[in-house]
Amino acid sequence: MSTSTILKWITGACEAFLGIPFLGGIFILSNGWVPLIVMFFLHVITLVLSARDGVNKYGSITGIITSIIGWIPVVGMIMHIITALLLFVDAGLSSKKNKTNVY
Repeated sequence: MSTSTILKWITGACEAFLGIPFLGGIFILSNGWVPLIVMFFLHVITLVLSARDGVNKYGSITGIITSIIGWIPVVGMIMHIITALLLFVDAGLSSKKNKTNVY
């Protein structure tokens, strides 16, 4: 499994956590919006690695946008959930693609 795929699984799980109603918001607020900054840089790193590997980048791009507008209460929660789903689908497709290329 490539590094970009592993990072998609990790960032997808983090986005899923941040998308949990109230809990994700409390986590972000209690840490002074630092989780949004950390997620922004993780998505940028994942985007660069995905571009290098020649795989889909839509999950990381959506994650960058989500990190920028994630401070808006309801919109941020919905965007975190959508981004998590996109990253999981993208990582799953990348994993499946890598398995078929091995044989």
